[in-house]
Amino acid sequence: MPDITRVVITGATGAIGSALAEHYAAAGTHLILQGRQPGVLAQVAQRCQARGATTAIHAVDLTDRAALLAWCEQLETAPIPDLLIANAGMNTDTGPSRAGETWQTQQQLLELNVNSTLLLSNRLAAAMKARGRGQIALISSLAGYYGLPVTPSYSASKAAIKAYGEALRGWLAEFGVGVTVVMPGYVASPMCHAMPGPKPLLWTPQRAARTIARGIDRNRARVSFPFPLNFGSWWLAVLPAALSQRIVKLLGFDR
Repeated sequence: MPDITRVVITGATGAIGSALAEHYAAAGTHLILQGRQPGVLAQVAQRCQARGATTAIHAVDLTDRAALLAWCEQLETAPIPDLLIANAGMNTDTGPSRAGETWQTQQQLLELNVNSTLLLSNRLAAAMKARGRGQIALISSLAGYYGLPVTPSYSASKAAIKAYGEALRGWLAEFGVGVTVVMPGYVASPMCHAMPGPKPLLWTPQRAARTIARGIDRNRARVSFPFPLNFGSWWLAVLPAALSQRIVKLLGFDR
């Protein structure tokens, strides 16, 4: 893969997104940063500029289909980005009394976590394919291996991103475009801390960003962390469902 010069990061106001932006910030790199908080986005851009990068910020609401399509058209014009990191996302849970998710919240989550990611990735994948090079990184989650009872919609969305990224990689490989599926465990952030249940082996956003960037640079098919949480999550998908459910409950991930 050639040196990355134009990097698109969605969800750049979040913990992982902002850490990735600062990781890639350097002289000769142009960062295209998306986020829903204009003030925070401007602060992230300033920190990246202090490291030598040039920046463009876009406070685009990715759930606004017309606004997203207009932004896609901008990104597809030359020069086409070298790297897309589709990181934007949200979480929801069944609530403190486990009353369940509302349909409205489920729709909002799926529109952001799945639909906007697929649309943006598909549009830039086609542009990169036509050019003959590029890299796409899709941020899934270890919850994509096995659905957690407290976050059913989030787990479903991350499983969808995992499957889509794996298929996208197979399609684009012969055209010089790499795809990496990223499956983090618990990374310190307001979204993470708002989730119910235990949070073992919590990583800092900076550590996560370094690991993600290293995997992208090597065009790894999958980047999952931390060990052994990723190994255990993989086994939940492999074991008989009844046994996996008992393990999840035993470890306290059902409340």
